[in-house]
Amino acid sequence: MRRYSLLSCLLALTISACAQGGKSKDKVPGDMEVSNNVKTEKATFGGGCFWCTEAQFQYLDGVTKVESGYAGGTVANPTYEQVSSGTTGHAEVIQVTYDPAKITYEELLQAFWQSHDPTQLNRQGNDVGPQYRSVILYHNEEQHKLAELYKEKLQQSGAYDKPVVTEIAPMTAFYKAEDYHQNYYNENGSQPYCHFVIQPKLEKFKKVFKDKLKKN
Repeated sequence: MRRYSLLSCLLALTISACAQGGKSKDKVPGDMEVSNNVKTEKATFGGGCFWCTEAQFQYLDGVTKVESGYAGGTVANPTYEQVSSGTTGHAEVIQVTYDPAKITYEELLQAFWQSHDPTQLNRQGNDVGPQYRSVILYHNEEQHKLAELYKEKLQQSGAYDKPVVTEIAPMTAFYKAEDYHQNYYNENGSQPYCHFVIQPKLEKFKKVFKDKLKKN
């Protein structure tokens, strides 16, 4: 998998997508929030273990909050143990609150596809099961169109040797994970999983997105 050429490909796709014009106004309730005169929106992604993706997205300038949780399943208020069984249909996801004046949904899609391997079906590395699937849960039709467009163009680009298996589905219910899952890497950086799995991914991510990271 060619990571740096992948970023170049995604940047090119951003220009192409923007050139196609028009933003949809069809938004679902709860997709937009206003706090302290700052309009924020939400995006939801699943890219394997949410500890990894949470740690990466927290560094992006314009991202105001990242919450780990469960979505895409059929059981209300699932526990981590239930989701880990692989029987509830949920994926481990992060829900990202962001300021679109500082970072666009297109840029978040770039970060999403850079943060994991979207050619692995129902797994990421040694984490195996449908709860670790690659998934984009769109909050409105604009996000839907952009996700489908980028996935198609990414597949056609040859950035990966295997098919991109990312699921694209409407956002329904998001269930915030237990408190001990939140801000996991920052709270548990000395744990072996953080040191050997999350940290290498985070360092690669920060190198690729060095111009889009928070200053402090």
